[in-house]
Amino acid sequence: MFELYLDTANINQIARFAACLPIRGITTNPSILAKAKMGLNELLPQVKEALGEKARIHVQVVSESTDAMLDEARNLRKLPYDIIVKVPVTETGLTAIKMMKAQQIPVLATAIYSVQQGFLAALCGADYLAPYVNRIDAISKNDAGGIGVVADLQALIDRHQLPGKLLPASFKNTQQVQGVLKAGVSAITIPVEIADELLTHPAAQPAVDRFNQDWQAVFGQTLPFES
Repeated sequence: MFELYLDTANINQIARFAACLPIRGITTNPSILAKAKMGLNELLPQVKEALGEKARIHVQVVSESTDAMLDEARNLRKLPYDIIVKVPVTETGLTAIKMMKAQQIPVLATAIYSVQQGFLAALCGADYLAPYVNRIDAISKNDAGGIGVVADLQALIDRHQLPGKLLPASFKNTQQVQGVLKAGVSAITIPVEIADELLTHPAAQPAVDRFNQDWQAVFGQTLPFES
C-alpha cells in the first residue's frame, strides 16, 4: 500500500493535513527538529495524538561512529512509537545499516544522491530509501536529474526483487512529485508547501462557486435532497 508522509515537525500542519489526507506519518531530520525547537519527547506524543496509534515516525541518528549509531538506534526503538531509524548513506552509515538490520531494526537510508548509493543501501537491507529529488536536480549535469535517479533506482529494485521501498524526499514543485509517482515509488514525503499545492488548483474554487450560483438562482437555500 502506498505511504504518504509529511516532511515536517509542525504539529498544526500535521493535524490539518491528517484531517483531509491519509497521512501515514512524518519524516524528520536534525535540521527540521532544530528549526521547530522541539525534541522527540515533546514531538512524538503530539504526532501520535494527531495521526493516531499507528503513526510512523522517521528519526535520523546524529552519532558519527557505527557503534554510536547502533546504540542510538536501539534507544530510539525503545520508545513507545513506530520509529524508523534514518541513517545517511556513507561508508559509516552503510556499516551501521548492516549492523542494525542484523538486529532487525527498521531503517531508512537517507541522503541518497545517486543510483549507486541507493542500490548499495538496498543490498545492505534498508527498508526505505530516500533519494533527494530537488537536491539532485540542483547538482545534476544531465536532464534526467532527481526523477531520473529515482526511476533508475526503482527499476533496479524491481529487477533484483529487493524489499526496500523508495521514499523520495526534497521536493520543490508538484511536477517532481508527479515524476516520482510515475516511476512507481511506494512512498513519498512532502513538505507542507507542496502538500498545499497538491490540494489546490486555481480553477477549482471558481467552478464550485459557479455550481452554487446556478443552484441558488433556481432553488435558493434548498438542499438537493430537499428539492
